Amino acid sequence: MIHVILAVLSVINIIPIVWMVVSSFKSEEDYATNPLGLPKLWQVSNYTSAWKVAHLGTYFWNSVIVTVGAIVLTVLLGALTSYFLSRFHFRLRGWLYGLFIIGMTIPIHATLVPIFIIMKNVGLLNSHLSLVLPYTAFHLSITIFILVGFMQAFPKDIEESAVMDGAGIYRIFWSIILPMTRPALATVIIINFIYNWNEFLFALVLINKAALKTLPLGLANFAGTETRFQTLQMAALSMALVPLVGFYLAMEKQLVQGMTAGAVKG
Repeated sequence: MIHVILAVLSVINIIPIVWMVVSSFKSEEDYATNPLGLPKLWQVSNYTSAWKVAHLGTYFWNSVIVTVGAIVLTVLLGALTSYFLSRFHFRLRGWLYGLFIIGMTIPIHATLVPIFIIMKNVGLLNSHLSLVLPYTAFHLSITIFILVGFMQAFPKDIEESAVMDGAGIYRIFWSIILPMTRPALATVIIINFIYNWNEFLFALVLINKAALKTLPLGLANFAGTETRFQTLQMAALSMALVPLVGFYLAMEKQLVQGMTAGAVKG
């Protein structure tokens, strides 16, 4: 019964994606007369046309810079902080960890106006950093929450053996703790990637230059100006979906290992 329910939910979720991809290969006339059927003639040229008309190359590159930059900062700072909180005991440890957890309860978009004012005052508006820094700050809480819970399950014997071999704190972190945390890191990276790649509101407010707009902004502008080309919009959306699916498939093995390890240790 569980498998049947999961199969039904999978079909419900995949049907709109399949319809979008199939529609992206249709002509405008075919899409209008036969919206639910297969294309009479598969129009591969829709993808090249959408790429040029929507300027997806520029938007893709901007999204890659912002997404990768935010992920690197978030994972690096989150992993270092998690190692400090999970493997060392000091008086204010509980308060410091609680401070990060409280960050998970703050509505992200409630901080939009203050962040806009800060970015304007420091001169970072219309730059990639105006998105990288907020994305990093917003996801540190969930990153630390996941990594601390994972690192706390490691036995102390591993670090004690490394210390006896002459390894320092940073060597233990980079060579032992971080490789063992790969399943949890995969989960964190996927969560961050999906949000950063799809985020729209902060990019809309903080970025005004066309040359710096991210993919969601570019797709919104394209859909608003080229309303008569539905098939080109479908092609553009399909191309925007490819990195998400590809990234998830590449990290799927580590993600499953992290979920399984969490279930066993939980």
